[in-house]
Amino acid sequence: MGSKEQSLHTPKRRDAGPFHSPTDDEKFMRLALREARRAMAAGEVPVGAVVARDGKVLAKAHNAPIRRSDPAAHAEILALRSAARKADNYRLNGCCLYVTIEPCAMCAGALVTARVRELIFGASDRKAGAAGSALTVLNHPKLNHRVTVRSGVLQEECCAILRQFFRERRHEKHAGRSAR
Repeated sequence: MGSKEQSLHTPKRRDAGPFHSPTDDEKFMRLALREARRAMAAGEVPVGAVVARDGKVLAKAHNAPIRRSDPAAHAEILALRSAARKADNYRLNGCCLYVTIEPCAMCAGALVTARVRELIFGASDRKAGAAGSALTVLNHPKLNHRVTVRSGVLQEECCAILRQFFRERRHEKHAGRSAR
C-alpha cells in the first residue's frame, strides 16, 4: 500500500524534492517490521523502529519494556537513543524515523526533542497515536520544531503483525481460563 502525506502535519520544506524514494521507504519499513517480529518473538508488543540518515541505517530497535522492566523502552525511544550515541549528538538533524505504528505522546515528544526531520509510520493508532490520530503532539503550534509526517507505508503488513499478536494473546488468555 502506498503512503499518504499528511498535509496538516507537514512543515514547509526548504527543498522542493522528496527526502528519499518510495523504494527507500519500503526498504526501511521492512527493517522496522523485522524488528517488530523480534519483539513479538520475545513476547513484547510488536513494534519496530529504524532511524535512517542519507539513505543509511543509523539505528534500529524493537519494543522491550517487559524485558527491560522499563516503561520507556519503546522501539522509537531505543532507536533514537542508539542513533544519538552513534551520532555522538542528541540532536538527530536530517534523520528519518521509520516505525511500524504511529508513535505515542512520549515517543512523539522525543522525536521533537531530537529534532528528527521526518516520521514515516505504517499503522495509525486511534487510541494513543500522537501524530494526529488521537493526539497532536508532533507539530503542535507551541513547539519550535516541525517534523514531516507520512503514514501508510506498508500499512497492511504493519497492521497484520499487531492483529496477529493480539489475537494470539486473546487466545492464550481464553485458553488459560478454560484450563481452570
